[in-house]
Amino acid sequence: MEQTTTPYATQLKELEELKDYVGKELGLTEWMTMEQERINSFAEATEDMQWIHTDPKRSAAFSPYKKTVAHGFLVLSLASKISYDAFSIENIVMGVNYGLDKVRFPNATKSDAKLRGRVSLMAYDAIPGGAKYKMKIVFELEGEEKPACVAEFLAMAYTMPA
Repeated sequence: MEQTTTPYATQLKELEELKDYVGKELGLTEWMTMEQERINSFAEATEDMQWIHTDPKRSAAFSPYKKTVAHGFLVLSLASKISYDAFSIENIVMGVNYGLDKVRFPNATKSDAKLRGRVSLMAYDAIPGGAKYKMKIVFELEGEEKPACVAEFLAMAYTMPA
């Protein structure tokens, strides 16, 4: 089955509707650019100033990528934004990041690369007042066969008490 390349988002009224999407794609985000300024800000915030991220001249001379690359954890930190862009649920009053089961970084995200997220639902479990669910997020890179990151992202969502 061929995957769509047109961005879209799934919109649900009730959290319980989400369980019908287990094994299905929920959305594909618009492309976003990984600017050097964002990479530098992340480097400062995390105190990871390795030259491969922050020094364009040195990276051009010595990096196998010939330019700076984003931190893998910077790419991963976009998981919440990507999931919010890929689907929405009207009766949610609070969402919580619960963790990650598996994360891989199969490809470098070069500065000025365009990336987007493809989100599918792997699991759904009802909990008191809400649900815990697992999403697979594939961080695609424009023009690249291998994604920047593939993550199994766990979240919990709560609804308004009846």
